[in-house]
Amino acid sequence: METTVGGLSSIDYDQKRNRYFLVCDDRSSINPARFYTAKISIKQNKIDTVLFTNFSYLKDEFGKTYPSTKENPYKTPDPESMRYNPNSKLLVWSSEGENTIRGKDSILINPSVYFVNAAGRFKDSITIPQNLYMSFLEKGPRQNGVLEGMSYADNYKTLMVNVEEPLQEDGPRADLKPNGAIIRFYKFDTQTKKSTNQYAYELSPVAYVPNPINEYKINSVPEFLWIGNNQLLVLERSYSTGRIACSIKIFLADYNQATDIANFSSLKAPAKFQPMKKTLLINLDDLGIYTDNIEGISFGPVLPNGNRSILLVSDNNFSPIQKSQITLLELKTPKS
Repeated sequence: METTVGGLSSIDYDQKRNRYFLVCDDRSSINPARFYTAKISIKQNKIDTVLFTNFSYLKDEFGKTYPSTKENPYKTPDPESMRYNPNSKLLVWSSEGENTIRGKDSILINPSVYFVNAAGRFKDSITIPQNLYMSFLEKGPRQNGVLEGMSYADNYKTLMVNVEEPLQEDGPRADLKPNGAIIRFYKFDTQTKKSTNQYAYELSPVAYVPNPINEYKINSVPEFLWIGNNQLLVLERSYSTGRIACSIKIFLADYNQATDIANFSSLKAPAKFQPMKKTLLINLDDLGIYTDNIEGISFGPVLPNGNRSILLVSDNNFSPIQKSQITLLELKTPKS
């Protein structure tokens, strides 16, 4: 069977087999929820070719593919991130869930994290904390702003995930000026599958004024990558109506001195905590290139000069005016 390639919301590198895994955020509307494997050839520090080699449908605990919203909206997933564990040979993927409140037609589906094998078959799941449960009240995750990013950490002993936008009880969404918009990063023990810590991260303001001015705008974290020493490469993506391009920034975030906020019911004042320290590494706007809806970041192979490559992937939303992009960057480490 053939599928429509698009909606690429994450990328992760299997170094041993020199292949990449890319999850698709199609909610089983075009084809059943799925992920792809690809070969990406890098020559002379440039991407030479991208070849999609296979795909697998994601399966539920009963071994069935996931239904579309028309078939069963209470069982439809929203895949957003995927990582590969070379030790267990398993993949882990996140689904954002659903938070649509329309009276008797309301749909609340908690976000989730599942472990599957390379064929997409369900193996296990993670126990999510209470503050990630969807609610009819003004608390919990915002619609379409939930478990967007994910990365293994501590040599695969822990798994970290983040909410894309602030929980409702934690404060406002990012705006055009700094407003203390705070998201949470969650750490899970990969053995117990339970949450151990939570850390705060302050979002930057929305990059551009929307046109018209009162239309949709967002700045959020669609993905991140653990790089060691309790440090992350955090991808912030800003979009404003009136611009097709997104504004993409990559920050170095450090949670060595950050407060564990797992027991904080709210991050609004008078709550006192230390968020992650963040440092801007690159603003892709400064490169003078078109950047689409970039949602994935991964290590790639070691470059000839010994530095590690970083690859980004964009989700084209299956839109004729957007692009699926793969961008190659080089990670330079300071010389001691």
